[in-house]
Amino acid sequence: MAGTRKTGRYDASKSVEGQFEPGSRGQVLKNLLGVKHKREMDQIEARELRRASEEIIRIYDQDHRFTETDIRKMHQIWLGLIYVWAGRYRTVNLVKAEFPFAAAREVPRLMAEFERGPLYQCTPCRFQSTTEVVKAIALVHTELMLIHPFREGNGRAGRLLAVLMALQAGLPPLDFGNIKGRKRQEYFAAVRSGLERDYGPMEKVFSDVIRRTLGARSRS
Repeated sequence: MAGTRKTGRYDASKSVEGQFEPGSRGQVLKNLLGVKHKREMDQIEARELRRASEEIIRIYDQDHRFTETDIRKMHQIWLGLIYVWAGRYRTVNLVKAEFPFAAAREVPRLMAEFERGPLYQCTPCRFQSTTEVVKAIALVHTELMLIHPFREGNGRAGRLLAVLMALQAGLPPLDFGNIKGRKRQEYFAAVRSGLERDYGPMEKVFSDVIRRTLGARSRS
């Protein structure tokens, strides 16, 4: 991809979103806290996500229809104390494992279409059957991941939105703890399948997540 430079996880152009914290050896994005170590930043982001999740769950009720503004707001609530660009659509092109996400210049248009399409069709997520709920969450999650609207935190923001949709459907907070190793690769393959409008693989991912969540709840 011309005009970009390698960041390890992504290719990113030389904008504020592509800058690294001085002294971090290219491991930590430039941040408001001056954090230089990746492990410390991972811990801070995880802590802030827990805080933000509790706050966001209180904001949106079972009858809420989500918009692109809501998604930006959730991202800002989570990362606003860490990154200056939190809640803003990215201005850099991203490639992960040789898979290019939507071009940065297309993100605002694609998010507007995402709001008029999947978000409008699938939220509030108040469907009668679990099968319908799975289809709705899988569609929304896949399309959001293909757009990848933010510089960082897209997967976690997408999972948070999935949790909110599941809560609207009367399910408990989803447990994504099993998506690692082989299942993580299956998840990435499910995202790629969305390019062909094939949402079956992601439906399987979320069926497994919901089954695991309900199973853990019944044992507790």
